[in-house]
Amino acid sequence: MNVLNSPATGKPIKVIYRPDTVSYRGEEYPCVATLFQDEDGGEPFTTTESDTVWFNQVTNQYRAKYGIPYTDEIIALREKYGLSATKMSAILGFGVNQYRLYEMGEVPSESNGKLIRSAMNPRTFLDLVNNSSHQLTDREYAKITSRVQEVINQIPDWYEERKAVDRIFRTRRGVENGFAPQSTARLKNLLLYIIEQMGEVFQTKMNKVLFYIDFLSYRERGMAISGLAYNAIEFGPVPLRWDRVYSAFDEIVPESRLVHEQESTALTASTEADMTSFTDQERAIIDIVCAKMKNLSAHDISELSHNEPAWQRHLHQVETIPYEEAFSLGAV
Repeated sequence: MNVLNSPATGKPIKVIYRPDTVSYRGEEYPCVATLFQDEDGGEPFTTTESDTVWFNQVTNQYRAKYGIPYTDEIIALREKYGLSATKMSAILGFGVNQYRLYEMGEVPSESNGKLIRSAMNPRTFLDLVNNSSHQLTDREYAKITSRVQEVINQIPDWYEERKAVDRIFRTRRGVENGFAPQSTARLKNLLLYIIEQMGEVFQTKMNKVLFYIDFLSYRERGMAISGLAYNAIEFGPVPLRWDRVYSAFDEIVPESRLVHEQESTALTASTEADMTSFTDQERAIIDIVCAKMKNLSAHDISELSHNEPAWQRHLHQVETIPYEEAFSLGAV
C-alpha cells in the first residue's frame, strides 16, 4: 500500500492494491484492483485510469486465451493494408463502425477476433477483398489488391522477423510477458533510449531497469512494454535470455570494464533511439524509471531489487515472475 497526496486538498490518500476475481463473458479471471482512500478512512474509490488498468488485466487474459488480437495489433493490421476503419469493417463483414470500436479498445467476440487474426495473413485477406469486391469501386479494388500484393511480397521479411522474435523473447505474447507487443525494433530502441538517458549501462543494471520499466508499466497500464519475461536469480530479476537480448543488435555495443578488480560488461549505443512506436504514456513510464535509477550503481540497483517481493517470492523458481507482482513494487 502506497501513500500519495491529493492534488485537490494536499492531504494523504492511500493507494490500495486488492486482489479480485472478475466474471467476464461467462468466465472468471483474476486481477488486482487499484483503490484510493482518503485519510479519514472513507469508502475506497477508483478513478477512470485505475478502472482502465483493471479492465485491461481482465480483457488481456481473455484475448490471450482465445487468440483475439490486441488493440495495437488491430490498428497495425489496418495500417498495414492502408485502409480506413470503415473499409476494414466492410471487407470483414462487420457493422460500419465496428472496426473503429475495436481500435478504441472494445474487445471483439471470439469469432470476430479470429477473423481479424486470420486477416493478418495477406493471402487470406486478399481472398476476403475478392469476396467483397462488389462493395468496392473498381478504383478502390485495384488500389487495395495492389497494396495487399505488396504485403504478400514482404512475407519473407515477416518470417525473418518472426524467427528473430522467437530467438530473443522465448515466450509468446501473453500472461508471461505482461501482454506486451513483441518487436525486435521496439526492444532495440528501448535499449538505445535507456542508454541515452543513463549513459553506459552495465548488463546487471540493465536487467533491473528493464524489470522496473515493465512491471511499473503493468501496474499503471495493465500491459508491459519490452515484450520480455523475467526470472528471479541470485542477483535480482533478469529477462529470460538476457544475454541474447543484448547481443542481438549491432547498435548495442558491449565494452569490457574493470570494476572493483572484476571484469564487467557495459552497454553503449552507436546510434540514437527512434521512439516513434512508443506512446506518450510508455515514454513517461520509461523516463520515471530511468530518472530514479540513473545514479544507482549496478550493486545498488541489485540490492534495491532484493527488497521486492517479486524477487523474494520467486527466487530460484522455475516459473517466470508473474506480472501480478507489479502491484507489490516498492521502489517505484
